[in-house]
Amino acid sequence: MIKVVIADDHELLRDGMSKLIEKQSDITLIGEAESAEETMQLLRTNSVDVVVLDIGLPDKDGIEVLKDIKAERIKTRVLMLSMHPENRYAQRAIKNGAAGYLTKDYAAKTIADAIRKVYHQGSYITEEVARQLYTKDFNAGDKPAHELLSDREYQIFVLIGQGKSVSEISEQLNISVSSVNTYRKRILDKTGLTANTDIIRYAYTHNLV
Repeated sequence: MIKVVIADDHELLRDGMSKLIEKQSDITLIGEAESAEETMQLLRTNSVDVVVLDIGLPDKDGIEVLKDIKAERIKTRVLMLSMHPENRYAQRAIKNGAAGYLTKDYAAKTIADAIRKVYHQGSYITEEVARQLYTKDFNAGDKPAHELLSDREYQIFVLIGQGKSVSEISEQLNISVSSVNTYRKRILDKTGLTANTDIIRYAYTHNLV
């Protein structure tokens, strides 16, 4: 029996996935979480084979939670769940140790199959993600500017690209305004861009928002 935890702050989505899992004879739901803190508590106190982890938890970014899981050597495979298309976060999720990346648009159709593949085969990679990873490795010496950013820098880069203000980003990520400004400066230095409008234009041009 594959033991699963679902971590997502949207109750309707959790309920939908829970009902799908309940119909599977080889998968059982150990628990649900709506925050990073609840997720880590469940993983620390239960033997979990696969955690379906939302990349947009309210108290902490899913990539950061993934890093925490790896840092604590918790033996569970992570299937990253996101409302964002694969070209946005999939490479970063896989790079940081996720066993797979699933968009919410297709979760209802593929969640059970994705969980099985992550558990039995160690990974769930769509053709699109595989293409991205191959292209990235093949063109490793010619990276786009946004791939030079750290995970936190990239997260803030995307939020700026969505038109969010420094204060909005500060509140959403629960970090200080000065920290956001520091990251913003690093982003501009690394990408060669000069203003928020440049970031917004770049993000839309590269289909990152």
